[in-house]
Amino acid sequence: MRRKFLVLLETGLILAGLMLGYSAWKVNSALEQPLHVSQERLLDVPTGTTPNRMFYRMESDGVLEDAFWLRLYWRFNMAGVPLHTGEYRMTPGMSVRDLFEVWRRGDVVQYTLTLVEGWNFRQVRAALAKHEKIKKTLDGLSDAEVMDKLGHPGVFPEGRFFPDTYRFVRGMTDVEFLQQAYARLEEVLAKEWAERSSDVPYRDPYQALIMASLVEKETGVPQERGQIAGVFVRRMRIGMLLQTDPTVIYGMGERYNGKITRADLREPTPYNTYTNAGLPPTPIAMVGREAIHAALNPTPGSSLYFVARGDGSHVFSDDLDAHNSAVREYQIKRRADYRSSPAPITEPEPEAQPQAPQTPDVSPASAPEQAAPASEAASSQ
Repeated sequence: MRRKFLVLLETGLILAGLMLGYSAWKVNSALEQPLHVSQERLLDVPTGTTPNRMFYRMESDGVLEDAFWLRLYWRFNMAGVPLHTGEYRMTPGMSVRDLFEVWRRGDVVQYTLTLVEGWNFRQVRAALAKHEKIKKTLDGLSDAEVMDKLGHPGVFPEGRFFPDTYRFVRGMTDVEFLQQAYARLEEVLAKEWAERSSDVPYRDPYQALIMASLVEKETGVPQERGQIAGVFVRRMRIGMLLQTDPTVIYGMGERYNGKITRADLREPTPYNTYTNAGLPPTPIAMVGREAIHAALNPTPGSSLYFVARGDGSHVFSDDLDAHNSAVREYQIKRRADYRSSPAPITEPEPEAQPQAPQTPDVSPASAPEQAAPASEAASSQ
């Protein structure tokens, strides 16, 4: 009996060894098999998907074989590795083991969307609606309803999102995207507010944000932002109207067709700084960190006027006579190559995002009694 037992035990051990060897060979073969893809292909892992379900789905789709052995390997070797939601890139020659490593690293395919300085909230919503990788949940909602969904009821959305290039994975919702941009703006504004000049005339960070939006829309020349802010701050201190055309344009809304008239400058919208003293009630665009910094750290000086040269930069003047002279030089006698913004450094991308409407080439920050009014370059109708 003892001899029979030993024979049976030896036979069992041999069989067990053979089974283990066979299993190891099958698992290794399953891991080393190349994925059946002839060109780059994206593998979508939806939220809540388990590795087991992915193996069988990929086997059913003909991407791999031996899903059972892969399931066995994952259970005993990678049980604690989370399978991150998103898309994974599969390329010709890639093995299952390579794919497992990509999964282990959570190397999901990322997409980008750039929110541009100077955009208004309508343009932000249009860009989100256009991006095919963002999950749409805000279609048909008013701006107020959008802010409710973001968790900020009663907050006016204009200027409350930080312009930047954001990375995300497929399946991110438009709500999640906007929440990220909103939090980023809050972070940047709080930091800049904490480091502001001691004599800026704002009651709170929101007023600084409004001023930053005026600076953002008035110039794209980095070194001029502080000077523009300085002009506006000095005007505020002496009770002078800001008289900046972008506020008129914003108040016109979708009626704006690329030019403003003398009648538009007199139209009493809440945003018209030709008819209303002080800052407009809300920001008029998204602002970058540089514009916020300029609004909170305006360049000292004595200028109260500025006019576009035609190359994207401005001439600053201390008094009305000098300003009127600059208006005659750069607005009335325009060159053929006149520009209200700097020339682009590089060619735009093939799929460029929609651009903010251009401010007409007029003389901003002009006194109401000046001989050459701010609307000199606009239609005189």
